[in-house]
Amino acid sequence: MNQTFQDIDAQVATFRECHEHVRTELSRVYVGQPELVEFVIVCLFCQGHALLEGAPGLGKTLLIRTLADAVSLRYARVQCTPDLMPADVTGAAILTETAGGREFTFQPGPLFANIVLADEINRATPRTQAAFLEAMQEGHVTVFGTTHRIDTPFSVFATQNPIDMEGTYPLPEAQLDRFFFKLLVRTPTVDELGEIMARTTGVDQPAATARFGAEVLRTLSGLIRQVKIADEVTRLVLRMVTATHPDGAGAPPAVKEYVRYGASPRGGQALILGAKALALMAGRHHVAPEDIRRVAVPALAHRLILNFQGEMDRVDTADLVRQVLGVTTA
Repeated sequence: MNQTFQDIDAQVATFRECHEHVRTELSRVYVGQPELVEFVIVCLFCQGHALLEGAPGLGKTLLIRTLADAVSLRYARVQCTPDLMPADVTGAAILTETAGGREFTFQPGPLFANIVLADEINRATPRTQAAFLEAMQEGHVTVFGTTHRIDTPFSVFATQNPIDMEGTYPLPEAQLDRFFFKLLVRTPTVDELGEIMARTTGVDQPAATARFGAEVLRTLSGLIRQVKIADEVTRLVLRMVTATHPDGAGAPPAVKEYVRYGASPRGGQALILGAKALALMAGRHHVAPEDIRRVAVPALAHRLILNFQGEMDRVDTADLVRQVLGVTTA
């Protein structure tokens, strides 16, 4: 076998080993919801950002903290409140005493971690949300005109509570578009609830075992981009993204009726990169149409902007994406 292919096979094996380790460690601590766990891992490997929406007490913080522990990455948690200032997130220039007098020294904020949990991000003011926006898109923050780059891997996992909307600032479309996936955290089943009680009320508390680290994650993220995607699968992605626009070719009737603006090119990028990660997890060197279909809802649903009628009728954008799948993959 050609040495290049041997190297690729070894990297794919390492990727699958890392995925299996993370999945196993998460399942030891976090109960149920295997699809949520899978997509959170995909976001980490792709160095994307995810918005987790669910009621309080469903373990969103536990899931992300355990994810950081399992791969031995620096973790930081930001509790978003209306009085949270941008400097509380990005860091600030502090006047310090030196041998030569006084000078401003930059003190990094919690954004300078590998995995950042922005808890209840919609409680932060638009000004503070903008601090997250620059970091999520550009990979750096700017303080007093000086740019400070954030080390990779870097992923922001933000949470929001869909029930209590008092005192919140809805995320603008520009910021929603920066999220690689939007993931819904559902209420546990009776069996899952029983397992949660057993794990959390006993003497022994499960914890994740750390392996790999930042350097391995950077290598695996680069490997994802090397996965091949056939022209016909790429055209499927293009048809899907186009069909989310009301004036796009192949848009289903519901999209034409309820959508004001469809998915951006970032939606297509998330589709392809997420599908490439799923392909590697399955041990394949190429993307299959099924990989695209699996990531369609978390990659596209939050990027669809409803018109007035859609808002009035409380249309579910996830259902609209499923209709797009029906007309583009039939």
